[in-house]
Amino acid sequence: MTAEKIFPGTLLYLLRHGAIEAAKEKRFVGQIDPPLSSDGREQSEWQGRKLTNVPFSKVWCSDLKRAYETAAIVCRDRALTLQSAPELREIDLGHWDGMAMSQIRNQFPDLWQARGEDIGHFRPPGAESFADLRQRAVPFIRHIAAQSAGNTLIVTHAGVIRVLLCQVLEMPLSHLFRIHLDYGGITLIKDINGLSRVMAVNLLPCPADN
Repeated sequence: MTAEKIFPGTLLYLLRHGAIEAAKEKRFVGQIDPPLSSDGREQSEWQGRKLTNVPFSKVWCSDLKRAYETAAIVCRDRALTLQSAPELREIDLGHWDGMAMSQIRNQFPDLWQARGEDIGHFRPPGAESFADLRQRAVPFIRHIAAQSAGNTLIVTHAGVIRVLLCQVLEMPLSHLFRIHLDYGGITLIKDINGLSRVMAVNLLPCPADN
């Protein structure tokens, strides 16, 4: 008999929220709270249809607007209560949150260089590092898995999913940006009796299929 049959465990559906209203220039977006764009709402609708036949026992989401709105769209026709938590928020970027990356490079070249040299542990002024984010988010997701059974949906952010994948795959945080995650993409992690396995990364719905 397989371990899965003895311990059914939990299958975590980690959904990155849909696309947001973005500025023309690339900016740091952490805990500032822009709404979903029209594309983001479409992506959420697509995933909602794609997941129609997946029964979820629980739905969790970050308490930031873009994640909560995504979860509400995906679960619109389900009789489920959305549970939100600040532990599932994106990384706190402190004074850099919302600033253009080019502005940071030009105004703070030494800090920009330090960030590049140690992406996992560097903290912008007044902010978290990715190591801090891992310490905040991963134990909370482990707690969700331990208290759940069957399929559990967690709508969160790219940073949270990346640090969780680094933890499960025993990858250094210096490699976290090697993991590509699209808006509206789903990562699947199977948790069996506290042991986790990555089943899929960045699954996207195809509009043509819907």
